Amino acid sequence: MYTPIPCNIINGVIFDLDNTLVSSKLDFDWLRQQLGCTADTDLLQYIDGIADISLRTQLENKVIEYELADARQSAIMPECDELLSYLGQQKIPTAVVTRNCSQAAMLKINHHKLQFERIVSREDFPPKPAPDALIDIAEQWQLDPQNILYVGDYVYDLQAAYRANMPSCLVTNGEDLPFLNQASVVVQQLGGLTKILREQAYMLPQEHDRVESNVQSGN
Repeated sequence: MYTPIPCNIINGVIFDLDNTLVSSKLDFDWLRQQLGCTADTDLLQYIDGIADISLRTQLENKVIEYELADARQSAIMPECDELLSYLGQQKIPTAVVTRNCSQAAMLKINHHKLQFERIVSREDFPPKPAPDALIDIAEQWQLDPQNILYVGDYVYDLQAAYRANMPSCLVTNGEDLPFLNQASVVVQQLGGLTKILREQAYMLPQEHDRVESNVQSGN
């Protein structure tokens, strides 16, 4: 299930961070093994559920160290600058919601000189797929969630957007992902989203109505 993209306007865009705006080589399967977490368990939930405070803090610090090392070798994703430049020109507010710790998120964002109205990490709200951060940003911007697009590369991003009643854009980075049908729109790289938003901005009112009618009817 997904929330359809309204064909009248997107008034705000929220991004995931890793492998959406900047590259990441975090190997969560390896990290789960290192920390004693089973393959089918969410790593952050696993750590949060450890009763021993000392052990929980130790594992949290290991994850942070791993994230910071990844942040130092990150690169900007293809066509990211073009999309952010376009959104800035259109005065469309942007934000980041990431499962990264705040230190790693800010290291990546500052290193690549990216600017956003707001940056939310896992210390601020329950991590995705919980929708809390997305809902809070919509309230801050005083925008209808259906007019805010959430952009990410993983199923947690799509689930969080759906739970927040927001349309979602999945960036596949050329991969054949098993959760494509949970996204409102799918692009291989961020440039595909730039093209979609440009085309939408230049639609005439009657074209908006026609496309919206086709989306609602499933055509």
